[in-house]
Amino acid sequence: MKEIIVQKFGGTSVADIEKIKNVAKAIIREKNFGHDVVVVVSAMGHTTDYLVKMAHEITEKPSSREMDMLLSTGEGVSIALLAMALQAQGCPAVSMNAIQVGIMTEKVHSKARIIDIKTDKIKRHLERGEVVVVAGFQGVTEDLEITTLGRGGSDTSAVALAGALSAKRCDIYTDVEGVYTTDPRIVPNASRLGEISYGEMLELARVGANVLHPRAVETAKQYNVPIRVRSTFKLDNPGTLILGVDNMELHRPVTGVASDLSQLRIVVCDVKDNPGTAAILFNGLAIANISVDMIIQSYARKDLNTNDIAFTIDKSDKEQTLRILEKVKAQLDFSNVHVDDKIAKISIVGAGMIDRPGIAAMMFKTLADLDINIKMISTSEIKISCIVAEDKAKEAVEALHKVFNLDCDEIAEVKGDLPDV
Repeated sequence: MKEIIVQKFGGTSVADIEKIKNVAKAIIREKNFGHDVVVVVSAMGHTTDYLVKMAHEITEKPSSREMDMLLSTGEGVSIALLAMALQAQGCPAVSMNAIQVGIMTEKVHSKARIIDIKTDKIKRHLERGEVVVVAGFQGVTEDLEITTLGRGGSDTSAVALAGALSAKRCDIYTDVEGVYTTDPRIVPNASRLGEISYGEMLELARVGANVLHPRAVETAKQYNVPIRVRSTFKLDNPGTLILGVDNMELHRPVTGVASDLSQLRIVVCDVKDNPGTAAILFNGLAIANISVDMIIQSYARKDLNTNDIAFTIDKSDKEQTLRILEKVKAQLDFSNVHVDDKIAKISIVGAGMIDRPGIAAMMFKTLADLDINIKMISTSEIKISCIVAEDKAKEAVEALHKVFNLDCDEIAEVKGDLPDV
């Protein structure tokens, strides 16, 4: 069997019939390079938003099962039309939904995780010389219940398929030309990265970069599947290659800068400094499936035997979090809750910073020179994040991008075994 390339095309790439025909040309182009091709497709344009809107016009609280049944129809339209477009251009093709493929998931609606993919049927079609067009974003349980994978589901579908098929690479086609050192809308001279490690991409995805969903990157890292992010509309542009850090040459400590304005900070004031206090607070949030990002507990005030606990959450979880805090107030005996929803999380990411002392100091000094106050700090081996005032986000990103020499006039070239673009 030939080497397999998995291609994924998002909703903007298949938004109308002309774009679907152009996507078919891109697929045939890849097949002409001598590869077997499996394609994963999202729903057309804003189809999913339209379906959600219709559901909420019927009921304010549609069941998660019926929402999965409804939303899974969007990809069914895309795969059938794309298979027809390929056939019309002389390329044998077959469309398959999750049930036909055997994309098995856990029994959870709206945010299921893939647990297994049956590849026998796909391989039989590939052996016949056909392109296999697979519906992204969806799966099926053992008892044939349709599920959806939640945010980033089509990316995750594509990477998981690439892993199951031992594919040479998974190409994610989108409306941008790759992964940039920061958002080009903030810093116009941001440079496209030729390559980036799984770890760096995962951190960037978590701190605000919207090119790939973290789940897709985690899956790629698990199966050691190279990902290439590239533009649907500029096929000669090689995009950005995402791969293991062992396969990279690290030339600079910081790879990218990101900003995230989707969070807010909550400070629970004057909490009793007793064992188990934090457990009570965060267990309540965990039960409600509320993700907490950064956490800081202040130094205990010995005279009052209290301290403050500050943490960040998504703005969409604000009301539910405040209700949970009200429920546990008697147990925690705190004085009040302060909510700061005018914040931004500014992060620098780079696998090269592990062995480079002084990176944090340089970041903090850069912000201090701009009179930008830091409210919280979080670090990992390859990431440093700071919470600052929301209106300082753009200024902070521009300054950090410059101080770490990420401004570049030349686009970085992809390295590695990629003779075909």
